[in-house]
Amino acid sequence: MLFESSRVAFRKMTEDDAVVYHTWRNDMEVMRTTNPSLDLAAFADTRQFVEQVILGSGTSKSYMILDKPSGRPIGITSLTQLDFKNRSAECILDIGEKEFWGKGYGTESLRLLLDYAFLELNLHRVSLRVFAFNDKAVALYEKIGFKREGVSRQAVFREGTWHDIIHMGILQEEYRLG
Repeated sequence: MLFESSRVAFRKMTEDDAVVYHTWRNDMEVMRTTNPSLDLAAFADTRQFVEQVILGSGTSKSYMILDKPSGRPIGITSLTQLDFKNRSAECILDIGEKEFWGKGYGTESLRLLLDYAFLELNLHRVSLRVFAFNDKAVALYEKIGFKREGVSRQAVFREGTWHDIIHMGILQEEYRLG
């Protein structure tokens, strides 16, 4: 099936998902590797972000990642800045439930998203940005076939130090070969 694998399934995000997303958005350990402006968010701000940015955008498709056996939301994934003329998008992947970290759920989810991007939407290119200190994510992206395309030097200040943001991309033919 298109939006499920052995352990995960996707479903479209809804306004009701603002509640669980808010818990992830206010967990500093979760946001440390994904959010450039590390800060706490009020629930009204999270709800507005979900409604306007995630659900209200005509250029993105966002999905809740579910643990298939329990149906429990464990993360979020999106294709953003969808450009059908140039057949490109940026992808985002966050596993918000920490007990699912390091167990292959991110890999499985990213493969599902890329299957959809390349094999259904017929995109030519998918890109992403990752903090250079997020070694596990960089390794995951490289394992799947993403190539380093550039660096925004010292673009994020975290824990008293400047860090680079790595820009990565994968082309449709590279993904099929993988």
